[in-house]
Amino acid sequence: SKGLPFPEQCRIFEVCNPQQAAAVLSTTMALNMALPCRISVYTEAGTTRIGMIRPASMLASLSSDPSLREVARAVTARKDDAPAADQAAITNVVGMMLFSGGG
Repeated sequence: SKGLPFPEQCRIFEVCNPQQAAAVLSTTMALNMALPCRISVYTEAGTTRIGMIRPASMLASLSSDPSLREVARAVTARKDDAPAADQAAITNVVGMMLFSGGG
């Protein structure tokens, strides 16, 4: 909130898989602006949520190189492979840690 009052909470984490980043940057260094991936944990109307821009959408908007589709698919698959119950549990634990002063 940069020192301004704001009713919701938000933390942004930068995450990176070095092999995937190298694959993206080897296509063109201009894609450095898309790295690292960001995952946000935020509250909205009392509910803790996790959000991210899908790698496929982001890379497609920055480059038409077809080799990036596979990189984006691999990154997305890692996130989507977690069962829904695990994703919900992670959201709750991370939210409690971040927003209750425990982390």
